[in-house]
Amino acid sequence: MTKQDRAVRTRLALIRSAAAQFEARGYVRASLAEISAGAGVSSGALHFHFANKAAVAEAVEDAAARALRAAAVRSRCDDGCALQRLVDVTHHVARMLSADGVVRAGLRLNVEGAAGRVRDLRREWRECVQGLLAEAERRGELAAGVTPQRTGAVVLAATTGIEVLAREDHGWLARPSLTDLWRLLLPCLAAPRLAGALDPAGSEAVGKEPAGRQPAGSEPVAQDVPAEAGRAGLALR
Repeated sequence: MTKQDRAVRTRLALIRSAAAQFEARGYVRASLAEISAGAGVSSGALHFHFANKAAVAEAVEDAAARALRAAAVRSRCDDGCALQRLVDVTHHVARMLSADGVVRAGLRLNVEGAAGRVRDLRREWRECVQGLLAEAERRGELAAGVTPQRTGAVVLAATTGIEVLAREDHGWLARPSLTDLWRLLLPCLAAPRLAGALDPAGSEAVGKEPAGRQPAGSEPVAQDVPAEAGRAGLALR
């Protein structure tokens, strides 16, 4: 293993450990000593990668942001029914939140502004939902009288509520929770021609990652190492 590979692995281990500490103890109570111990490295190794706790938190948030944005981009780029893609992306995000502590911790840090909030993931999620609903309207997929604006507000309230409730009980992120939500919403939202064609449980492709893809906290980031080497201790932007 090269020195660069070891540095990448160490950084990823620190991000995963920090996410676990932030989720379990909160930003204020989490300590750098606990984060470095959880990653199995020295405090000196931690400070080589991150200047302080705020920089660690920003790195966790950035990793979560990349994963969530990738899900949103895939939902917009795929072909097929926009309403089904909206259903699918909610299931995909719920699956990520359930399985990946880095995504959970990063979203929570972002919402609470613990890392300085240089980005707003809730706003980006709103834009994803509203964009898919606007596309559904253009395609004639929405029922008469249904508007993207009012529908988007309902979907955002419901999905945000599930994410908040899941902080105490991950069962809220289970597939049946969102399936029940969409069973209630789709008959009210979808044009009659789509009756029976939409799957509230998500299409077969929902949540499937490209071969070799890993969770946000363990994705290889070798392409970022050269840039980081010149600014050791600074979080990714």
